[in-house]
Amino acid sequence: MTKTMTGAKIVVQALIDQGVEVVFGYPGGAVLPIYDEIFQQNKIQHVLVRHEQGAVHAAEGYARSTGKPGVALVTSGPGATNAVTGLTDALMDSIPIIVLTGQVPTFMIGSDAFQEADTVGITRPCTKHNWLVKETDKLAGTLHEAFHIATAGRPGPVLIDIPKDVQFATGQYTEKSKRTSHYNPQVKGDIDTITELARAMETAKRPVFYTGGGVINSGPAASQLLRELVEATGFPITSTLMGLGCYPASGDKWLGMLGMHGTYEANMTMHDCDLMINIGARFDDRITGRVDAFSPKSKKAHIDIDASSINKVIRVDMPILGDVAHVLEDLLKVWKANGRKTNTEGLAKWWKQIEAWRAIDCLGYEQTGSVIRPQHAISRLEALTKGYDRYITTEVGQHQMWAAQYMGFEDPNRWMTSGGLGTMGYGTPASIGVQMAHRDALVINVAGEASWLMNMQEMGTAMQYRLPVKQFILNNERLGMVRQWQELLHGERYSSSWSEALPDFVKLAEAFGAKGIKVDDAADLDDAIQEMIDYDGPVILDCLVEKHENCFPMIPSGKGHNEMLLPNAKTQGAITATGAVMV
Repeated sequence: MTKTMTGAKIVVQALIDQGVEVVFGYPGGAVLPIYDEIFQQNKIQHVLVRHEQGAVHAAEGYARSTGKPGVALVTSGPGATNAVTGLTDALMDSIPIIVLTGQVPTFMIGSDAFQEADTVGITRPCTKHNWLVKETDKLAGTLHEAFHIATAGRPGPVLIDIPKDVQFATGQYTEKSKRTSHYNPQVKGDIDTITELARAMETAKRPVFYTGGGVINSGPAASQLLRELVEATGFPITSTLMGLGCYPASGDKWLGMLGMHGTYEANMTMHDCDLMINIGARFDDRITGRVDAFSPKSKKAHIDIDASSINKVIRVDMPILGDVAHVLEDLLKVWKANGRKTNTEGLAKWWKQIEAWRAIDCLGYEQTGSVIRPQHAISRLEALTKGYDRYITTEVGQHQMWAAQYMGFEDPNRWMTSGGLGTMGYGTPASIGVQMAHRDALVINVAGEASWLMNMQEMGTAMQYRLPVKQFILNNERLGMVRQWQELLHGERYSSSWSEALPDFVKLAEAFGAKGIKVDDAADLDDAIQEMIDYDGPVILDCLVEKHENCFPMIPSGKGHNEMLLPNAKTQGAITATGAVMV
């Protein structure tokens, strides 16, 4: 059934039909007709952010924590260009979001009109797909198609640019059920290759599951099937930054995070394995290190929904194109039908070697004296919050890596961070998006003071919508990761990696109407964290930490997984560690 309505009303009706409950946005002249329609309905809540970048990151946080697409609405020109960072972030991390942008009237496009920009041209490289809709009759179909493309296959951001005259004009609204699409990604994997992988699992002496964000994007069933597969086979499992939570951190097969700042045992296992099973990860450079030295002794399988990711960075022996949940279901069936066989003797020796690597205790540290070490701050945050209905977002830098190392995630969709793009300023608006989706949950943004300042204005959004987000700032008065690289790689020449004009974060919190807490003594840390948790409203906790702490373990640039820098707990420096597989 079709109905005649204005383009602006078509936009709102399509969002309602798609089940959208929240839109993050910022009004401007080119989207006022849509905002007028939003005002006249009560099924969708609009959240007024303070910056368009914040709108897109909030939509990302909403999407990542719910599994549903996030929606952002911004105006033309600078509204659209301010959204580019968030779009690129979502593209790199495969986050399903729909961004609606206003555009000048169709008859003014190309005339350098006020707040005109070639939004489709600008955002083509940083979206999964985008559209400029010049006819109102095509608007509904485009909107429904956008939701399908954003969520089907490898998820990602889409953008619809809507001229103002198209919003005013009337057209036919087509219901969601009438949508047809030519975009139908393959979800079932090739059964012959799956069977080949099942046979390889039967004989492998040193196997490992290498998992990524694709497991989480595939939905809850994928994580459940993965857990069943790990427990049934007894194989060790590691994960990328984006995959944390797809397998419980408390599980005895869990090796910790993989990669540049991953654990010694995870990286050594990856380096020395003879069967590496990549499930929903893309072999990014933070994981592989030196490509020619990456997992040199292994037979490799890669399960991925995105054909372009397979054999893009690492050549694999068993490529399986398909949705993680579907492929894991078939893999389990085939492996069980073949008798649930594994190389018991080989696995026993493999686990003995892994336990020796674990015994090195690569995340060990000593908290002595009153100066708070950042590892200790995150460890105490983990201990005091893990019993809550908890969601964690982060900014980007050392604090992000420490959070990944010292916080444990038992379930998917509980960890929201900027992985591929490494976007400073992501965490605060993302925490707002998460809190909008989970109003009664404990939402904490782990931040560094430099990253946090990039989108601090979104505290105004938190206050306006009574969102009790907690901002946990590890304040070392430095651009921590930049300073670390300058120390290790640039002869300790600290070029512009500190600020001499930081605000008083307690006063800043109070200026927004939030609660501010400052702690600089390890003896007071637990009480400060508990005060943050207990306060019924937004909090900024300024935790002053050791200024020159480095984040270890670390694979130095240009090195392989078996050439790591490990922390020396006594000297707070680093030691070089290498390892060899036990025969």
